[in-house]
Amino acid sequence: MRHPLLGTSLGKESPPRARAPHSPSASLGLQIPAVPMSARRQAWQFAAALLFFHGSEYVLAAAFHGPRNVTATSLLISKQYVLAMSFAMLEHLTEILIFPEVKEYCFVSNIGLLMVLIGEIIRKLAVITAGRAFTHVIRIYHEDQHQLITHGVYRFMRHPGYSGFLIWAVGTQVMLCNPVSTVAFTFVLWRFFSKRIPYEEFFLRQFFGSEYEEYAQRVHSGLPFIK
Repeated sequence: MRHPLLGTSLGKESPPRARAPHSPSASLGLQIPAVPMSARRQAWQFAAALLFFHGSEYVLAAAFHGPRNVTATSLLISKQYVLAMSFAMLEHLTEILIFPEVKEYCFVSNIGLLMVLIGEIIRKLAVITAGRAFTHVIRIYHEDQHQLITHGVYRFMRHPGYSGFLIWAVGTQVMLCNPVSTVAFTFVLWRFFSKRIPYEEFFLRQFFGSEYEEYAQRVHSGLPFIK
């Protein structure tokens, strides 16, 4: 209707248009990159590998030594181990944000997954074959259940438990496509076992004498460049 004096149209006013939500990142020109599907898969596989490895270590220790004789150390989680795995996840997240294309090498990630499986199998074969003779702590005193195991997987390597763990741990980083952690894990673990094996074998030679000497000369340690 028109007003008789003003000559303007009267009617319902149109509702104001809703404004689009204001995004702080948009005003700053920032864009958060989407996490690649391959990176998500790698993270889930990494979490599953950790859960299965440590859970199965505890279960096997309880099965062979009894639940009362098993402590939290059987989970094989130390302060240094937590720091190493935290650094690995930090590298993974950082590279997703800065170099997401690094996580797209599915072939490399699958090789790491294969290493995780192989290392897990070797490690668990070592534990099951040794039975009660397998412990997570180096024994410095001989006990009744402590016997020299030379059959099964021990026919091919003297320390399959260490070999399996090295392959498994490095494999987790290859699976995550973490170049820095892959090199760091390889170096740190090899250095650790290069000191631990001679220390452990000192007591094994005391326990089993010439029997272990002959075994050590005949069978390799199972780790590269460690006799």
